[in-house]
Amino acid sequence: MTTPFFLPDLGEGVHEAEILAVPIIVGQDIVEGDIILEIETDKAAVEIPSPFTGTVSEILVQVDDMSVVGDVLVQFSMESTSTKSTQVEKTDKRKRVVPASPSTRRLARELGVDLHEIVPSAPGAVITKDDIQTFAADHSKATEPLEPEQKKSTPERKIAIPTTLPDFNQWGPTERLPFRSIRRATAARMSRSWTMIPHVHCQDVVDITLLEAFRQKHKDAVQSTGGRLTLTVFALKAVATALKNFPHFNSSLDLENQEIIVKQYFHIGVAVDSPKGLTVPVIFDVDRKSIKELSQEVHGAIQRVRAGKQTREEMQGGTFTITNAGALGGNTFSAIINHPEVAILGLGQGRMQATVVSEDRGRQEHKIVPRLIMPIVLCFDHRVVDGGDAIRFLRTIIDSLEDPDELLMTMI
Repeated sequence: MTTPFFLPDLGEGVHEAEILAVPIIVGQDIVEGDIILEIETDKAAVEIPSPFTGTVSEILVQVDDMSVVGDVLVQFSMESTSTKSTQVEKTDKRKRVVPASPSTRRLARELGVDLHEIVPSAPGAVITKDDIQTFAADHSKATEPLEPEQKKSTPERKIAIPTTLPDFNQWGPTERLPFRSIRRATAARMSRSWTMIPHVHCQDVVDITLLEAFRQKHKDAVQSTGGRLTLTVFALKAVATALKNFPHFNSSLDLENQEIIVKQYFHIGVAVDSPKGLTVPVIFDVDRKSIKELSQEVHGAIQRVRAGKQTREEMQGGTFTITNAGALGGNTFSAIINHPEVAILGLGQGRMQATVVSEDRGRQEHKIVPRLIMPIVLCFDHRVVDGGDAIRFLRTIIDSLEDPDELLMTMI
């Protein structure tokens, strides 16, 4: 008997994946739980365990292929399953390895659900959070496997292009590069966000002269602990304070139920320029962590992303995003909101500028002095927040960044 293994539903809105590695060969005996594929989604690289004990009879994918949920990846021959393995399955069901992600296992523990009792919602699939929640709600039978006609609803492999491109080779040599993995997923997310969300941009500048002096004073001590004291670290704390004062910026819009979901936690994403494209690891509970702790976490997250070792868990759950183009020399720019969030903060490069400042001597006097000035932009969803609150939200961040003492005093 031949049994197909489908690309499982990986949850969290993931519909497709790139095949990174195929560590199996035709004819190889596989025990349930053995790693049979390594894939990469727009979230992270994931190892896929086999839900079967049997022999690989056919491999239908190769490295660099793109597959969507429901595609058959491997065929197993179950007839050659060893007697010993069969006795194990029949006599001790609870010893079998259950294919599920760490976050799914955590949900199962929280709900008191035994993963061994759950049948995944698609043939060959890992168990998902939806499977857990369905089982916990009514203990009914698992969802039936997808029928061929149901698979037609699977997202299309190609992003629709409105017009036919000309033959560019008529003007000179060209090269075609695959549009896949993180680059492809980023394009889909950005298109969806720009189409769905009415973006409004609120721009200003920040005098970070004092903050830079503070950073220079403490950066070596922080670096000795394994962290990097960057401007992004201070921005994380300033944003967390602003989010607590203006909670609508820490929300998502649920159009289906006509509700605004305001989160009571503060998990802030940091956009990272990686070799594979823009990636946004999430720093959790920013409001509860010190500057030193954040400097270590941000540095660690950036290192993992650039090495391609980030996990799916650290790429999920963000409530707000910060993107710092200043590290690359970028100045003023507009950012696209990371849906389903409702706002994103963009930071440009701080540059010395001649600045007019007032002197407090009882009368209005001004002078021109060199100051380190950084452009800052807040992009927000006008369906959820209005311009007045956006200006006040941005002003809270600016006030915190312009005065390190104010930043420390407003950490709530």
